[in-house]
This record gives sequence, structure tokens and C-alpha cells, in this order.
Amino acid sequence: MLKTILALGLLVFAAPAGAEVPDFPASFETQEITTNGATIHVRVGGAGPAVVLLHGYGETGDMWAPMAADLARDHTVIVPDLRGLGLSSKPESGFDKKTQAGDVAGVLDALKVEEIDLVTHDIGNMVGFAFAAAHPDRTKRFVLIDAPVPGVGPWEEILKNPLLWHFRFGGPDMERLVAGRERIYLDRFWNEFSATPARFTETSREHYAKLYALPGAMHSGFAQFAAFDQDAIDNRAFLAAGGKLTMPVLAIGGEKSFGPMMATVMRAAASDVTEGVVPDSGHWIMEENPEATTKMVRAFLDKAN
Repeated sequence: MLKTILALGLLVFAAPAGAEVPDFPASFETQEITTNGATIHVRVGGAGPAVVLLHGYGETGDMWAPMAADLARDHTVIVPDLRGLGLSSKPESGFDKKTQAGDVAGVLDALKVEEIDLVTHDIGNMVGFAFAAAHPDRTKRFVLIDAPVPGVGPWEEILKNPLLWHFRFGGPDMERLVAGRERIYLDRFWNEFSATPARFTETSREHYAKLYALPGAMHSGFAQFAAFDQDAIDNRAFLAAGGKLTMPVLAIGGEKSFGPMMATVMRAAASDVTEGVVPDSGHWIMEENPEATTKMVRAFLDKAN
């Protein structure tokens, strides 16, 4: 798992001339939904069955723009920024994934949406798992992409990977170290976890670095990781009480990142798991191979309908 990434250098590659961060379709609207002790920035567009897209660390809901444009042809697409990240509020607490699953439920309640398909990446996987476990009646299908889930499957072995040093990096002194140097810190992730770092363009790097330099954003990011021990306790309790998830699950890994390990993780926690691998991609699937990722997600959602 992730072994091919070890050979990657840390050079920053410039984007091709004219490259831009993809925009959501003009038909999408944004809302600020206050719920569960946070104000969540949400993009909503399209019409049809609802699908929620949850981002991870190092990006925001903006990462999903190409997939959202495709799915909006026949879905209502809901794209929040997780609490503390992007344009959502930066509360001092509530970064355990069980609480953030409550954020998602509150957003859906505000939008009067009862049932969803759920597509998640990185930290979004963890929030999505907590939501699906707490609200199986509201989760029709669940797609998880390229990140482990605390306390699930080979979690303890995954933690031993030296590339995951940042899981234990945090606290006030670390925040002071990265203040004003957010781009340096984030470049390390974008480079180390890419199969081809140049595909995480300079324009995207600048865009996300500015969002993570907002007051409270780096604190919130560190808090996402600091909550993993509690998340593991909560997830084991979910599984002990309710058993494995029963909705159809698609577990996707980047070919040069998690690969089939994503399905291995989810088979420990779900009874109906389909394996998927995004070719020619590392961890940043929507930067490195958005076309293949979108096609794989759409095929799963369409097949299950």
C-alpha cells in the first residue's frame, strides 16, 4: 500500500499555461447552513436523486467540480466543505467524525433531503462512514475513495506507514511552525501522495493554500487528525452495535496509492463491497484522473439504480 509513492521527489511542478481550478456549473447555488454548532458552506445543483460529495484534507469541496457537473445531469448534487475547512466556519471543537456526520445530517435536514448516495475521499471517507453507520436508512449507496477508516480493518498496520507521520503532527507549536508557510506544508502532501505531481497544478496549489491560510483553517486540519483515536473508538462501537454496513459499497483506490487496499479495508466493515482502482493516479484522484474517477462513480450509481 502506497509503496510506489516512496520513490516520488518533492519538486513542485508548474501548471500548464492557462490552467484553472475547475468551476462548478453556473446553475449551482451556494448556501451557508448553520447546524450542529457550525456553519457549513454548501454547493447545490442539478435535479433528481440526491448525492453528497465529501472532500478530504488538502482540498475542499471545490475538488469535486468536474464530477458534480457530470452527476448534476440527473442528480441533485450536494457538496459541503467540512467544518473548519474551505469556507465553512472554524469552530474550536467537533472534529471527531461522529460529530461531523451530524453536520451532514443537519445539512440534509435543512435542504429537506431524506435519502442520499454518498461519495467521499480521504477525511471525507471517515465522515461518510460515521454518517452511513449512524444513518443507514438515509444512505442508499456509498463510494469511498483512497483513505483508511479509523478502527476499521487493518487500521493499526496502516498507521505504521512512515508516509502518515502527519497523523500525529499537531498542537499549538506545530500551528506556529506552519503559520505563513501553509503552502510549504501542503506541497509535501500534494507531491508525496501524487503519482504525477505535475497534475496537481500550480493554480490548484495556490487556490487551496489560500483557503488553508484562512484564520483557523490549519488548526482545524490538525484537529481532524487529532480526533482519529476517538474516531477509532466510535467506529468499533458502531460495528459492534450494528454490524457491517449493508448498503452497496464501492471502494476505490488510486492505482499508485491505496489501490485494492481500499476494498480490503471496507470488507471488514461492509457486506456488499465492489472493488475499484483508478488507473494512472495516486491519492489525488480528481486532480490526477478525474475522467476515470467520474466514470467509475457514475457507473456504480447507475448500475445500482
